[in-house]
Amino acid sequence: MTHFPRPDLARQTADAMAGKLTLGDGQNGVFLAAPRRTGKSTFLQLDLKPELESRRVVTVYVDLWADQTRDPAMLIADAIGAVLEERLGIVARLTRKAGVESINLGGFKIDTGKIGRRDGLTLPAALAALHKLAGGPVALIIDEAQHALTSPEGEKVMAALKSARDQLNAPGNPALMIVMSGSDRDKLLRLVNSNAAPFFGSQITKMPPLGPGYVDFVATQIERERKDLVPVDRAELARAFEIFGSRPQFFVAAIGDSLNPLVQRKGRFEHHVSVLAVEHRLDDERQMEADYLALKPLEQAILWRLLERANMKRFRPYDADSLAFYSEKAGSPVNAQQAQTALEALRDRTPSLVWKSSRGEYAVDDAAMHRWYAARVEAGTWPPGARAPAAQYKLPDIP
Repeated sequence: MTHFPRPDLARQTADAMAGKLTLGDGQNGVFLAAPRRTGKSTFLQLDLKPELESRRVVTVYVDLWADQTRDPAMLIADAIGAVLEERLGIVARLTRKAGVESINLGGFKIDTGKIGRRDGLTLPAALAALHKLAGGPVALIIDEAQHALTSPEGEKVMAALKSARDQLNAPGNPALMIVMSGSDRDKLLRLVNSNAAPFFGSQITKMPPLGPGYVDFVATQIERERKDLVPVDRAELARAFEIFGSRPQFFVAAIGDSLNPLVQRKGRFEHHVSVLAVEHRLDDERQMEADYLALKPLEQAILWRLLERANMKRFRPYDADSLAFYSEKAGSPVNAQQAQTALEALRDRTPSLVWKSSRGEYAVDDAAMHRWYAARVEAGTWPPGARAPAAQYKLPDIP
């Protein structure tokens, strides 16, 4: 399936970053939250980045989930270094060939392989050098930015980027534009919602999900390639897409399965896509239930507390209220040491159920668990195990 462009959203985001909106604080940073696999990274790379570059903004993109074995600070530094070296071009290549590790640019001694390291250029200085080379604004797009908070070095990088923004930007003339995205709003908030947060005061924006426009785009492509299916039932596909959680990857895979010429099916393909959507949603929920029921009683209680507190005050794992909650749900007294051991067990699972920042803040690792928890609470079927979950989605018969 070809890319579904979102030019209007890209233009609006770029305008906000450039400080062109009367209201808003986008020139100080744009923070976007969207669930995983809903098209966020695709938008950043294939829509926003080209839009910025069309405005002659040098753009650095880095995905902090690309290599989770490396410190996020180094991923950011290397991404800046790669674009800086590209801008230095033939000068950098010739100096390296001559055995010279660094070159001078307007007072900056640059070795692109040492940016952000103790003996190398600081991030603010590297971004200032890139701005000087570009002769115009620089945009830094950090995907899954919350991952930077999992290491002390990552925390320092966020503070350094805030410092770079403050040094380079003038009112109405942002030289450094920053976009940070995250798949979990709860984690991303830790960059902005306290006095100690590096971007305190900035606002998190929920990225608009793909909707009817995307479904119509897909349906039009199907009609172009399969004249025998005209007209495609867009309303049926839109319902299926919503059940898939507005995630294109699973939606397109289901369409491919439903249109597979090697499999003979009766009825319309749209109906089979709906069947697959419901099955996928129920499979996800069964897996989350199985993961929960596999935990020890204290681990269940802690995960319950994390889910319950998501939209309230910050989770405090060892205060008196939390320990009383654990004791009640686990059926025996719980002390702080026992709670800490259980929390670490939740983090050590594969996949991990609990995320921890370098400042000792905890959150549920998979944001989808929040939706699962909220749906079960509303249906009166929480906690799992007491009774079977209510059927939220009527499973169509497979023709």
